[in-house]
Amino acid sequence: HGLDIAITVCDKKGIIVYMNRNSVESFAKEGGKKIIGSNLMECHPEKARNILQEMFKTEKENIYSIEKDGIKKLIVQMPVYEHGNFDGYMEMSIILTEKMSHFVR
Repeated sequence: HGLDIAITVCDKKGIIVYMNRNSVESFAKEGGKKIIGSNLMECHPEKARNILQEMFKTEKENIYSIEKDGIKKLIVQMPVYEHGNFDGYMEMSIILTEKMSHFVR
């Protein structure tokens, strides 16, 4: 069965170059696999575009949680490097279950 993680990858220009099966299903309303090749800036409102533009300038990660349609998710957006050069971003969207444990160690 495996972990329910949606993985989406874009290049350094923001063009979506890869979506795993969970990502395609997660973005079904937006076109699913058909959004591969499109610019992710076009898929976001202005506030999110500003955050993305800053991320691309600074090559910093962006980690946060959201709730959409009653489903809580952890979003991890990490820069991708090839041979030491910035090559884009990988986003992992992980569904958080209500029964998730939290430990302070």
